[in-house]
Amino acid sequence: MRLPKRGEKGFTLIELLIVVAILGVLAAVVIPNVGRFIGRGEDEAADTEFSNVQSAVVAMMVDNQLVDLPNPVDGTAYAATGNMSLFPDRSVCETDKVNGPTQAGGTAAYTLSGDKDYYILYQHDIFADGVANETVNYVATEMCKGTYTVDASGTVKQVTTGYQN
Repeated sequence: MRLPKRGEKGFTLIELLIVVAILGVLAAVVIPNVGRFIGRGEDEAADTEFSNVQSAVVAMMVDNQLVDLPNPVDGTAYAATGNMSLFPDRSVCETDKVNGPTQAGGTAAYTLSGDKDYYILYQHDIFADGVANETVNYVATEMCKGTYTVDASGTVKQVTTGYQN
């Protein structure tokens, strides 16, 4: 490090205070806006996840030629879950699965030992005509951040978003 020569000057205290004041004003403006953007992104992610689950239920009902989902055996509402391999709640409608589509275009009873006795959105078996291990995923991932429930008509309700701090 060299010593300053005579006549060289550094920053004055006033200049340093002005720079600090400008940085303080910028921070006061930027930090609240960043927090607002983060919160809005989480809300939009929750809304998108909800829309994806609703679309997946509709697609599953169309593929399986369902007008209504099977009613829960005990008459209660479907339980809320974020696990799409259990959604709609399979524990209450295991005996209510009806005929499914076949590869030939007709319908047939689900008879294979590997056939699942319920309608689900993740790893749902496709055909009921003896084709084993063919599954479809109506949603991209098995687990959602939020929890959802569905009524017999296929209307999904978001119980929690899963994005709260």
